[in-house]
Parts: sequence; structure tokens; C-alpha cells
Amino acid sequence: MRDNEQRRPEAEADGIIEGRNAVIEALRAGTTMDKIYLAKGETDKTLGHIASKARAQGIVVVEADRRKLDGMSRTHAHQGVIALAAVREYVTVQSLLDAAAAKGEPPLLVVCDEISDPHNLGAILRTAECAGAHGVIIPKRRSAGLTAIVAKTSAGAVSYMPVARVANIPSLLKDLKKQGIWVFGTAAEGTTRLYDADLKGPAAIVIGSEGDGMSRLVAENCDFLVSIPMRGRISSLNASAAAAILLYEAVRQRTV
Repeated sequence: MRDNEQRRPEAEADGIIEGRNAVIEALRAGTTMDKIYLAKGETDKTLGHIASKARAQGIVVVEADRRKLDGMSRTHAHQGVIALAAVREYVTVQSLLDAAAAKGEPPLLVVCDEISDPHNLGAILRTAECAGAHGVIIPKRRSAGLTAIVAKTSAGAVSYMPVARVANIPSLLKDLKKQGIWVFGTAAEGTTRLYDADLKGPAAIVIGSEGDGMSRLVAENCDFLVSIPMRGRISSLNASAAAAILLYEAVRQRTV
């Protein structure tokens, strides 16, 4: 009993909600969640009810191997379901653009294309907040969300930097371009050198995933593919470092 009592505060601090009743109550309470993981192959009616209720609320539901659930579990009694609570609510893309307009500034957005490492996402949020970006946009699937780990890594920036979540990044980029926003993707093979990129106007900076970079469809929907000068023997940068370089080049241009 004492062991369980010691684990529960840790689980709550991690943003992890375990067990059928706990997850159902969180859904009833309207708790903002990033994802709900369900044991793969389970046909239990209660888990089916959780899945349908979650999807109705727009929450991503992922089937996972029981070994993964066991590895995520803090209580060792997950009953085939684990939810990851979000530390704050997501906003709309339009609200990010409205915030920029209210300040009389050209929008500066960061679009994360499948950044799965929560430490990277947290670092990007921290840099975006420091650079005065108007918001960060992430996809609903195959991405880290606003979990407790992201919040901790962001050093508090998650409280100030609004984050929007969308179903499809290529569609988002098309919509942004229709609204007069230039889209700059980071790519080693980019034909636009960093210091030739004009980031003074309305801009969305796209940062690709840690391993594969931007997906093909995302790259095709960028107006410019920007290359960062590399002088050492390693040919790529960490995703959060690349974001920091482009953001502060935008800051430099906008304050000259």
C-alpha cells in the first residue's frame, strides 16, 4: 500500500493517468489530454467506451503493445489504458495570427513536423518564447505533445508560448500561404542560404523530425528550403538548435 501511495504523486507529476476508472473520470472532467494509449488487441467493452469517448473529444487514441504500456506505467496497474494529460490547452492557428495582428507585428510561427522527442519540443518552445514568436504548431499524430516532460524542458515557456495542434501539416502550410505567410523549411540540401532568407515579413519556420527531417509533402509545400552553413565534420544539427538559429536570424532581421 505504501509503495502505491509513493508512486501516485509521481504519476500525477508526470501527467500520466492510469487505469480504466481514472481515465474515464478524466474524460468526464474534460481534462485536456494529448493521447490515450490502449492495449492492442483488447476487445473489452470498457476500453471500447474509452476509445469512442476520447475520439468524440478529439483526443488521439493509439493502440500500443502491452510491453509499451508496462514500460510507461508508474503504478503497474494500468488495466490496458494510459492517458497522457496536457499541461495546458491547445489554441487555434487563427488565434496565433490574431495575436500577431493585435501587436501590429508580422506573424512569426514555428511549425514542427513530427518532433517526437519531448526534450526537443520543450527546447523549441523555450527558444520560440525568448525570440518573441507568436506561436508553435504541431501535428496531432507522430509528435510529442504538451506533456509534463515538455513543460519541464521548456523552463516555464509552455505557460507563455501558445501551441496549436493540427491534423495535417501540408494542409496547414497551404492555408498559411493563402493568408500571405511565407513558409521556410530547414533542409541540408536547401537552395536558399540562411543569410539570404528574408524573414522580416510574415513567416512560418518549419523544423523537420529528428531523424528524417521534413517529410516530402511538407518540403514540397515550403516556399523556400533554407540551408544552415555547416563548417564542421558533422552535417546536421539538433532540431531545437536549427530552430534557434532560424528564429534568431529572424529576430536580427526584424530589429535592424
